[in-house]
Amino acid sequence: MNTQITLDQLNHLRLHGMADVYQAVLALPVQDQPSIHQFMARLTEAELQHRVQLKTQAYLKLSKLRYNAVMEQVYCNTARNLTQDHLLKIADCGFIERSENILITGATGCGKSYLACAIGRQACSFGYKTLYLGMTRFLEKISQTKLDGTYIKLLNQIEKTHLLILDDFGLQPMDKITRLALLQMLEDRYGKKSTLISSQLPVENWHQYIGENTIADAIMDRLSGNAHRFDLKGESLRKKKKEKND
Repeated sequence: MNTQITLDQLNHLRLHGMADVYQAVLALPVQDQPSIHQFMARLTEAELQHRVQLKTQAYLKLSKLRYNAVMEQVYCNTARNLTQDHLLKIADCGFIERSENILITGATGCGKSYLACAIGRQACSFGYKTLYLGMTRFLEKISQTKLDGTYIKLLNQIEKTHLLILDDFGLQPMDKITRLALLQMLEDRYGKKSTLISSQLPVENWHQYIGENTIADAIMDRLSGNAHRFDLKGESLRKKKKEKND
């Protein structure tokens, strides 16, 4: 039996997880090699893990997350009004299965974007399509797609995304077109997909920021009715990091 031919065939079939395990087993002494049943189980498990990793990498690339953040590195303490228990409630991404939203508020530099990106990365690792947009980028996209005729395509793309992250909500003024676009997106996603919004503005000020009472009422109803709230406190983490480096 030519083992190299088998390896080449596995790689040709893009069964790279299986190929890696097969090569590792071949390197073992004969007496240490697994039985045929153990061997098949290891091959299958390795291939499944490999495909999950590829899927996660693809979703991370498409998500365009601002930070390479992970949940394990999110700084938790009572002074920040953020505990491990808070994170554990969303770490399994069950909120996406239940089509629940997440609203993160706090002063500038308190770690809102990092937390949002950590949640986004967690979602990708669980096999959920995620899209990160800063509000400036979001407004640009709306304007551009309205001009070039791809607005419906954008709506369809966002509708299919399991977790939509809108960061820095409240920094840029909203015009009527943007308000209606946001309402349309939230309407398409309501009860089906999850939306995460981070903002320096307290949630109770969002209605005033959005403007136009009728539209603001509709947007807030779709956002806050089934939302997990994180109101981060404490000093700027950026300031603390700078002081530590100095």
